[in-house]
Amino acid sequence: MNATSFRESVFLVAGREVTQRLRSKSFVISTLILFAIVLGSILITGFISRANADSTAPVAGVGAAIAELETLPGVEVVEAATIAEAEQLVRDEEVDAAVVPLDGASADGPVPFEIVALDEAPGGLVGALSIAPDVRLLEEPGLPFGLLYLVAFGFGIVFFLSAVTFGGTIAQSVVEEKQTRVVEILLSSISARALLAGKVVGNSILAFGQIIAIAALAALGLVLTGQDVLVADLGPAVGWFLGFFAIGFVLLAAMYAASASLVSRMEDVGSVLTPVTYLVMIPYFLVIFLFDNALVLTIMSYVPFSAPVGMPMRIFLDQAAWWEPILSLVVLAVSTVIIVMLGARVYQNSLLRTGSRVKLGEALKG
Repeated sequence: MNATSFRESVFLVAGREVTQRLRSKSFVISTLILFAIVLGSILITGFISRANADSTAPVAGVGAAIAELETLPGVEVVEAATIAEAEQLVRDEEVDAAVVPLDGASADGPVPFEIVALDEAPGGLVGALSIAPDVRLLEEPGLPFGLLYLVAFGFGIVFFLSAVTFGGTIAQSVVEEKQTRVVEILLSSISARALLAGKVVGNSILAFGQIIAIAALAALGLVLTGQDVLVADLGPAVGWFLGFFAIGFVLLAAMYAASASLVSRMEDVGSVLTPVTYLVMIPYFLVIFLFDNALVLTIMSYVPFSAPVGMPMRIFLDQAAWWEPILSLVVLAVSTVIIVMLGARVYQNSLLRTGSRVKLGEALKG
């Protein structure tokens, strides 16, 4: 088969894979649900955060205390003419607390105040009115723990779901074609390598398109909730994630197809896919539970199966030097070429063998 016919065969199979998936109602519905969950979760979280940030606590003030309260953020000042009136507002629970001048306070110097509350001291108000010393930081403050967890979870879950979903689709397609002997008809027209390449290319297009759509929806949700700064902070990490995912998924797709070609029954698919599934699950759990461990993230950045989540997380945390993402991408690309070549050999040598499960060593030897 010459280069032109091989390329045409690959495009033909890839187009068939894409068309079949897009015509599948279950795929379309599940994709729309995933998009709705991504956008909805960001919108709900953002609106709740904004509501909490914009919320104000009603506090009664008397005399000079009113001017002091007006300087505090998150406080709605309710003016009271007398201390007795302010105390009554507290008893009626119309305000959370009251700030009043101390009886007998001297007119010279700062006016001392006291806080009047119903049955519990308002810690936030006490802290806001307290005189705090100047603070000098030796290092820049780190990102909030909750934000770091959400970013790590986002990278991990998107990579995990896409790899498992589309990798499983490739495996199911391979076994169905073997079980129904459709593959024998296909191989009479195209080569096994073209068939494998077409499946990988087609599902890679779908997976990459889904990832881009998720990234766009996430950015839209952040903009709509007023978190534009976070979009700018996440931009470089998301860009590298897309590049790493595009190459990393090809590696995993080849492994899914090669593993599935070892069996001829759908009931046996789970057993041969278990090792590949572990390779996808391990980076997912590592980045979620150890996202703040610099050593673990560094190791993950140079392991092909975990680099698509490890390196973007390090970029977001500003832990990686400028050359590290490039080196990691090169390592991933070289590993992908090797795995694809081995996977193609296994796939080609196992595709027409039916009956009992083909051993990996036999498939490699041919």
